[in-house]
Amino acid sequence: MAALIRRKPGPPRTGSGSWGGKPGPPRTGPGSWGGEPDPDIDRDEIPPGTLYLLILKTLAVRGRLHGYEIAESIQNCSDDVLQVEEGSLYPALQRMLIKGWVIAEWGVTSGNRRARYYTLTRDGEKQLGIEMSQFQRVMGAIARIIQTA
Repeated sequence: MAALIRRKPGPPRTGSGSWGGKPGPPRTGPGSWGGEPDPDIDRDEIPPGTLYLLILKTLAVRGRLHGYEIAESIQNCSDDVLQVEEGSLYPALQRMLIKGWVIAEWGVTSGNRRARYYTLTRDGEKQLGIEMSQFQRVMGAIARIIQTA
C-alpha cells in the first residue's frame, strides 16, 4: 500500500491544488489525482492497515461516498497532512469490496459524472471496531516507548 502522509510545509502554499479548491501547487503526472506528486513536499508511507481504518471511519461518519470524496474527506479532516493517492485508494476499496466491508453502486456525481459510490456494510462496521482497537493498542505501545525515551 503506497498511501502517503504529507508533512505540512512551513510557509502557506499558494495556487490551486489537485482537489480544485485547496491551496497548493498543482500536481501533474502519474500516481496522483492530478499526476506526479510535488517532489518538494516530504512524504512518508501510511503504516500498513491504516488505510482501511481511514476509509472505514470516513464511510462510517459521512455515509455513501465516491472514491474522490473519500480521499478528499481524509485530506480535509487531517488538515492536509494525509493524502491518499488514487493508486492506493481504489485497490484498497476493491479489496474491501471482496472482503464484504463495503458495497458499491454506480451513481452520478454533483458534477454529472458517473462514479462508483461506496457504503459501509455491517461487516465493515465490525471491521472498523477491530481496526480501531488494533490502532489504539499499537499507538498506546508506541506512546509508552516514546515517553520512556
